[in-house]
Amino acid sequence: MEETEFADVLDEWFIETLKTYKDLYVYQLENPTQVIEWTSEKNICVAGNSLSKSEILELHLPQRLFAQEIKGLCTERDFKVVRGGFTDGPVCCLVHVPGTRCAVTNDGLTSDLQVWDLGSDDRVTDVIRRTGGIRGSRNVAGSGSRIAAQPSSQPQVLHGAWSSDVQLSNVTSGQTLYKLAGPTSADPLTSLQFLSPPLQSSPCDSVLWWADASSGLEPCCCRVIRLSSSGHATVSDLRNQKEAVSQAQLNIKTRCCCLNHVRVSWAPALDNCVAVSGFDGAVQIYNTSCWGTALLEAQPLFQHCGHAIALRSNDVPVCITSHVWHPERPRTLLSAASDGSVHVWDWVDS
Repeated sequence: MEETEFADVLDEWFIETLKTYKDLYVYQLENPTQVIEWTSEKNICVAGNSLSKSEILELHLPQRLFAQEIKGLCTERDFKVVRGGFTDGPVCCLVHVPGTRCAVTNDGLTSDLQVWDLGSDDRVTDVIRRTGGIRGSRNVAGSGSRIAAQPSSQPQVLHGAWSSDVQLSNVTSGQTLYKLAGPTSADPLTSLQFLSPPLQSSPCDSVLWWADASSGLEPCCCRVIRLSSSGHATVSDLRNQKEAVSQAQLNIKTRCCCLNHVRVSWAPALDNCVAVSGFDGAVQIYNTSCWGTALLEAQPLFQHCGHAIALRSNDVPVCITSHVWHPERPRTLLSAASDGSVHVWDWVDS
């Protein structure tokens, strides 16, 4: 397309967004990111995945997003860089340790972790600096670790690249506190997280699976969703994971761009809804309350295609590299794509 045609296409799309989005704000990173992590109610941490030096940034979301009533009175519509630093390589996994100003990352090349100081809230420094590291239990080329963290009196993370080498480590000292005993097979981990009260990890089989668990004070309130590389999604009760409560065949492209980019996540403030991304240039929202015990095709409740809409005919197709729900706003999400774009959006409930 000519420049004028290209601009017209974008203008038409942004006009259409007024009908389907309450809010949509865009930020362009120097390099693509596959990590988006909340550090507070209005701040996120992102990092590049370039094989050379990459940025690690803490960004403040646009103030206008949080204006309750008359948004016209709030002029701040841009992301703001709160703090920043550089890594010596890619960042393929990033977790903020709750209750601290600390983040833990993995480069996707080995199972070792890097520990970062995000700086204090009083803005004494604007620099994110590396303060230490945690050794993985087994280093095999290309075996990046998954990381999980939860509030505790002593900052600690659960991490591992394989189902046979999951361990709990102290963030400050790097000391190994616990090693998972049991599995002797060495299946690569696709997800790892704390539940209440046990933990659940998800190794992959010949068909790859990704998983997420909804939070709850009691096991009866927790549900696990699993998504296969063929698009088959199942929901099960945490107390009986062998039987599916409901299931569906999702309307997704089964040939995903990169296995490490696939995400499935429960909405923390919107009942029964999950977000799915990583298979193409869209983030899809599904309402699992519409699913039954029979395997039927399910259509998404909403799709965010904004990352792909600005592509020219000769551009490389973009793929969603990460997404995350806002912890309190029911329909607000952030998403990142392989072209380095970061969007924060809130769709209209129709």
